[in-house]
Amino acid sequence: MEKVYASCPEAVADIPSGSSIAVGGFGLNGIPHNLIEALLEQGASGLVTVSNNCGVDGWGLGVLLDNRRIARTTGSYVGENREFERQYLSGELEVELVPQGTLAERLRAGGCGIPAFYTPAGDGTLVADGGLPWRYRADGSVAVASPKKETRVFNGREYVMETGIVCDYALVRASIGDRCGNLVFHKATRNFNPLCAMAGKITIAEVEELVEPGAIDPENVHLPGVFVQRIVHVGPQGKRTERVTTRKLSVSS
Repeated sequence: MEKVYASCPEAVADIPSGSSIAVGGFGLNGIPHNLIEALLEQGASGLVTVSNNCGVDGWGLGVLLDNRRIARTTGSYVGENREFERQYLSGELEVELVPQGTLAERLRAGGCGIPAFYTPAGDGTLVADGGLPWRYRADGSVAVASPKKETRVFNGREYVMETGIVCDYALVRASIGDRCGNLVFHKATRNFNPLCAMAGKITIAEVEELVEPGAIDPENVHLPGVFVQRIVHVGPQGKRTERVTTRKLSVSS
């Protein structure tokens, strides 16, 4: 099966409104920005996204938020996105906040066909007991709250049941990919991209370098091609910094 697409617009052309989409990236590192921009131009709306964070104003998933294309999002970090905050607090956006390790395991479990698992993370908090505000009303009251989750005791300790995540699509970015879909991720881009790719029924990968099958040593493959259905070669991309922190340079006398 030919997996290589000529362009990002071609690769995302059939994503319908209302789709659920797992989106890779960690902070601003490894975000499939070209695919996101193509999806913005394509026009799909009412999207349900799952991502570690929702980008920033004008970058990553932030561009979809800016244009009111996301109806609901699941993530573990809100970050530096003012528009995200505004939409959430005004009742325009439904938000499910999940502990980061739990989110990672929910994506992995979904990709492996595991419907649910137990974790100690969140036990004794609103994560387990329910009541986290998922959506507000315009007057600031809670319109939708998280439900109470099933708990169970193992070896004298209580654990919370979490469900695996499976999405209609996944958008990811890799450093190297071959025509069969085998992917390699450099450094922190490996944090959530492989997990999101596993969770998508149809996974679309933009790659900085496209190589022929066999060019990647099997021992160096981070994500097997069985999880990837579409590939687009986009070339290298400038890196963005979420927040620049500096200190005064000390000058010796």
